[in-house]
Order: sequence, then C-alpha cells, then structure tokens
Amino acid sequence: MFLKHLECSACGLQHEWSRLQNLCRSCHKPLLAIVDLAATSRTLTREALATRERSLWRYREVLPLPGNAEPVSLGEGGTPLLRAPKFADDIDLWIKDESLNPTQSFKARGMSVAVSMAKYLGATKLAAPSAGNAGGALAAYAARAGLEAHIFMPRDTPRANIIECRELGAQVTLIDGLITDCGAEIARRKEKEGWFDMSTLKEPYRVEGKKTLGYELAEQCNWQLPDVILYPTGGGTGLIGMWKAFDEMEALGWIGRKRPRMFAVQAAGCAPIVRAFEAGEKTAAEFPDAHTVASGLRVPKAIGDFLILKILRESNGGAIAVEDKEMIRVAREVGASEGLFVAPEAAACFAAFKHLRSAGKIAPGERVVIFNTGSGIKYLDCYEA
Repeated sequence: MFLKHLECSACGLQHEWSRLQNLCRSCHKPLLAIVDLAATSRTLTREALATRERSLWRYREVLPLPGNAEPVSLGEGGTPLLRAPKFADDIDLWIKDESLNPTQSFKARGMSVAVSMAKYLGATKLAAPSAGNAGGALAAYAARAGLEAHIFMPRDTPRANIIECRELGAQVTLIDGLITDCGAEIARRKEKEGWFDMSTLKEPYRVEGKKTLGYELAEQCNWQLPDVILYPTGGGTGLIGMWKAFDEMEALGWIGRKRPRMFAVQAAGCAPIVRAFEAGEKTAAEFPDAHTVASGLRVPKAIGDFLILKILRESNGGAIAVEDKEMIRVAREVGASEGLFVAPEAAACFAAFKHLRSAGKIAPGERVVIFNTGSGIKYLDCYEA
C-alpha cells in the first residue's frame, strides 16, 4: 500500500485517505491521490510489468487500494492500441480502443478503482449522475461488489444505457434536464438517503483508474509518448488522469520530460472548454442550452475545468469543437476504413484530427493517438437517426 494522502488540486490542502472523501474541505475542489513513488519503485519496474496480468491492476503499486484488499474487477484495462493506416496514410495514426473494456467503455477503469475503494472504506450505497456509460459501469461494479447503485440520468440518455443500468440491478431515475441537473438532485438527497457521491472528480479515485490509460499507452509505445493525443472531453477525468500518470512515470524514471500535445475535443453544441481556451480563461463558464448526440460530451460545466485548461496550455495543445452531423459522417468513414464502430465522442476526435491536419497543427510523420472511449453499439438511436 503506497497511498500517502489526498491533496486538493487547487489549494493543496492535505486530507486523510482512510475515510470516505468527496471534495476538498476548504475550497470544494477535486482531491487527488498522492502515491509514495520512491517506495513504489522498489517493486514496480518496467521489467516487472512484462510478467503481470493484462489488466489495469498490473499497476497495483500506483493504485490506491491496499494490498490486502481484493479489487472489484471485471477484467478492465489491457485494451489494444491499433494502427489506423487507411484513415490517414501520411500520419502515424493510432487508436486506443476502450470499447473492449467491460461495459464497453473506458468508464470501467475509473469505476473499478473507485468502487473498490468505496467498498473498502465502508460505503454501502453509491450514487452518480450519468449521461450513459458511467452509469453502466457503476451499475456493473456495484453489483460485483454487492453494493447498491442509484443512477440519475437525463431522460434522453440512449436507451441502451438506461436498459443496461436497470438489468445490472441499479435503481435508475430519469430527470428532465442535463447531467448537471442529475448531479444537483443527488446533492440534494445524498445525506438523507445515505449515498456516497461517485460523480466525476467529486471523489478521488475514478481518476486513479483513468490514469492507467497513460501507463498503458506509454508501455504500448515502448515508453516513448506520442506527439499528439486527441481526447473526447466531457468531465475530462481521462485527460487529467493521463497527465497525472505522465508525471508519475517521469518521477519513476520510466519516461523523460517530453509530453504529448493534448487536444480536448468537444461537441459544437456543448463546448465550454473550447470557449474558455479560446478566450484565455482559467475556468469555463457553464455552456448554455447544451445539446449533442454524443451524450458523453454533453457536460455543460466540468468541476475539473481549471485542470483541463491548464493541461492543454502546458502541453501546447488546444481545444476543438465538432458539429454533430460531422461526427456521424466521420464515424462511418472510420468504420469503413478501419473496421471499428466507434462512439460518436471518438468520431468527434477523428473529425478534429482532420481539421488539425488541414490547419498544419499536425505534421506528416508525427505519431497521433485518438481514444475511442466506447462502442458505437450503445448509440444505435443517434446513428439510426
């Protein structure tokens, strides 16, 4: 067990890890887990990884769960990094295909670690707002852990996600509104109902599961990070987690100081990070009248906005918005050229890639990685429409 403490991502205040925690007690910003990397390095080495199971738990020493606790796992992680030569023959383009995770999305990573820690620390009832895939992942891992799951979803969430949550035993409540309205309902009721809030970045351990995206990517790239990463960004936990992983790996001596240029990709109908980045702001105002068929991108206000914007600027990356119609059209191009039925969030990244290449922001010969965060199977309604 190498977890030292929790630390506020904004004010730096330290918190004990050994009890259930949500946001910082002082400034109410997200908490991050701080690992003793010097102690970790005695058993976790690049060479040791070669003998370990192909799951995110291969990185156990940099994950928060104590060594004597059994993870709540469904075999998450270890997803393929696939070359995409037909979609872009002049760029070294790769796809990190997260649709092969349990529940068919990258959300499995965060929920495996977060539910494991919630159970270890004594939670019995878990609640989260979700526009789709996070709800399915919470329902699955809560069921695996023997815990109650209470999931609040916008009424227009894709039917596949709603059905998935119900069939996995979760209590599903549909809300007329957006994911922010779902989160507000949980905040109103959680104390009375005895729920532990598992919302994005409102507890410290989903980001720890997501950071394994960065560890896996580095390992699959033979410890040479790509030049560019395009990441579909709603709450931004995956982007924040990868950046944390890069810093940890540098401290472990596994990689150098070079970082990829990180690009946050959003929908034109819900692009708070894009607006804030272009305006030079440090935080992002809530996006009015948010709408997009890419339900995972329909996050009008992200609690980790200041972290996302800082990463984009530190990496010399950027933020780009894509229209829904273009997402759907490009998804078919990806399917026909590479044999992958991607989620619309990932299709937005492929469309963004085209724009960046045309604008000269991606050069021939550069290595670019796009994250396909989920399966298109879960979005049949929007693709059929």
